Amino acid sequence: MSRYLERADNVARFIDVNLHILLDMVVGSDAQWMPLVNTTGDAREFQERYGEPTRENVIHFLTFDGSYASSILSCVRRARENARSVREIISSEMWEQINSFYLMVTDASRRGWNVSSPHDFYGEIRRTSQLFSGITDGTMSREQGWHFYRLGTMLERADKTSRIVDVKYFILLPSVSHVGSPYDDIQWSALLKSTGGFEMYRKQYGLISPHSVVEFLILDRHFPRSVQYCLQRAEESLHAISSSERGTFINEAEQKLGYVRSKLAYTTIKSIIEKGLHECIDGLQSDFNEVGDAIFHTFFEMRPYAQPGMRQSQSMSPEE
Repeated sequence: MSRYLERADNVARFIDVNLHILLDMVVGSDAQWMPLVNTTGDAREFQERYGEPTRENVIHFLTFDGSYASSILSCVRRARENARSVREIISSEMWEQINSFYLMVTDASRRGWNVSSPHDFYGEIRRTSQLFSGITDGTMSREQGWHFYRLGTMLERADKTSRIVDVKYFILLPSVSHVGSPYDDIQWSALLKSTGGFEMYRKQYGLISPHSVVEFLILDRHFPRSVQYCLQRAEESLHAISSSERGTFINEAEQKLGYVRSKLAYTTIKSIIEKGLHECIDGLQSDFNEVGDAIFHTFFEMRPYAQPGMRQSQSMSPEE
């Protein structure tokens, strides 16, 4: 539930930052939209069904395509279904908010994506998602369920923050000549605003610098949408779920998440730039996928087991 809601919030951020960037461009271009699809990892699915990466096609695919698993509509619908299955665990306020979220998005879907103000629409999605997060933090006991909620949110946010930085690599820099120009500053500022980090960045670093922006969004230990911060909070919740001590591991999920978190903790912005920003982010996303798989295998995967009283020879073999 939490991963779907966080994903919907971040897809809205992806689209909104691209809309703002196009407003600052002298000449808009549909070519600016295909890289947005590339960052989702689902470019093949888009091309098979839509062909041309026009503004209308990409926005519909990422926002209202009910058959695309990571569209905003699909994410909110699946989050609502998951919330329904755990009604006895979540608060009534949480259920009411997620239901209102679902009704808002489905109503917009019926009216089509061409709403009067797309910026207002995607801003409303972000605010609604943040309201659900606030309600959850204010009404849910800090027990295992809440830690699973935070674990899912933090892992999804870490992944999507890395991808939104990748948007800069693919979209926001159409020409090398823009590097260091006022146009480049506008792009990086838009990127920070899409993560809600513009003011916090300016307070810490002052002037806009590409290296500093990457350091802030990837390595900062205090900004709540940075990759480093998200991994720290995810690891805390994972240890709370397993009742294990920090710095140790008792299952595969803790081992993999602890490895990724510690590896990033000893990374510097210099090493990221030397390796290549895109290559570094690509590696992080592979790590996040492995962590997600390990969490599934550790906590959710169904396994055959011997019934009480069965002899060892009666238990199921691996082939069975």
